[in-house]
Amino acid sequence: MVTLVLPRLVDVSAASRRSASVVERNVAALKSVYWLLLLSGIVEPLLYLFSIGVGVGTLVGDLPLPDGRLVSYAGFVAPAMLASSAMTGALSETTFNFFGKMKYMKLYDGMIATPVRPFEIALGELGWAMLRGTAYSAAFLGVMIAMDLTSVVHALTTLPAAVLVGFAFGALGMAVSTFMRSWQDFDLVASAQFTLFLFSGTFVPAQAYPTLLHWLVEVTPLYRAVHLVRGIALGAGGWLWLLDVLYLLAMLAAGLLVASRRMGRLLYP
Repeated sequence: MVTLVLPRLVDVSAASRRSASVVERNVAALKSVYWLLLLSGIVEPLLYLFSIGVGVGTLVGDLPLPDGRLVSYAGFVAPAMLASSAMTGALSETTFNFFGKMKYMKLYDGMIATPVRPFEIALGELGWAMLRGTAYSAAFLGVMIAMDLTSVVHALTTLPAAVLVGFAFGALGMAVSTFMRSWQDFDLVASAQFTLFLFSGTFVPAQAYPTLLHWLVEVTPLYRAVHLVRGIALGAGGWLWLLDVLYLLAMLAAGLLVASRRMGRLLYP
């Protein structure tokens, strides 16, 4: 039994160290400008929160949650901005930056000359993206607490949900990037991302849309992310949280699988 299990444990440990080395490389490369990256990742969602959530919110009034409770429009929008920020931060790192490292910098060609494998590169890049995403989410939750849009207890439970959202979209972005042929192809990614941002229950409840569009919205990944983060941040419980988590975990697993296999084909022609 020991002889069967021990090699697997050693392999897992070695793979973890190799993935961590990819993260360490990114940290070392961007250490001097990391605060600029953090600032850029938090400013945009804050602007949306203050302009739409607070500004337009004075005209909209309160909105009902699925459990019947009324919340301010700023309270309704803020968790959606958090989920959108987690999505944007993860996609930014695992699409444009990942594509540039693989296609033009040829960074991964050097890595595979070492024992590091494509799956470990993908896992390491995803881990680096989530270091940034977690910092964005924590800073945004701090603003939400300061504005009394959530409580400290709810914020502490919302942070892991936001991290899961970032992991799921990061894996998806990495998988998509392996199919991109040039920078122009990323216009399609940006268009899809902006469409999700507008039509995922971000600014209005999904129930406000016509029935067909309502059901279409509810199967999109950002809607499931917004639904999960909003529910936890506002304390609106429900069994659909489980559906959201399973959806995002499935997206994470599928994205990593596709990304690692595609990287193997591209790096070992």
